[in-house]
Amino acid sequence: MGSGQKRNTAVVPAARAALDAFRNEVANELGVHPPAGYWGDIPSRTCGAVGGHMVRRMIELAEQSLSQGRFGQKSF
Repeated sequence: MGSGQKRNTAVVPAARAALDAFRNEVANELGVHPPAGYWGDIPSRTCGAVGGHMVRRMIELAEQSLSQGRFGQKSF
């Protein structure tokens, strides 16, 4: 791994299982069927498509939340 790269870590570690399930749901919608848990044999173009669709859906959910007056404010 290059010196400027970081590992893919969840901001909220408890969300890891939900993110994995979400990734697999989006992959299935796109017709991508990776072996259980390992994505190393999937071409980067395909992985990028899955990630792109995940981001689009997350943005859509955030926009819906904002339009309903829920801003997701952090409590410090």
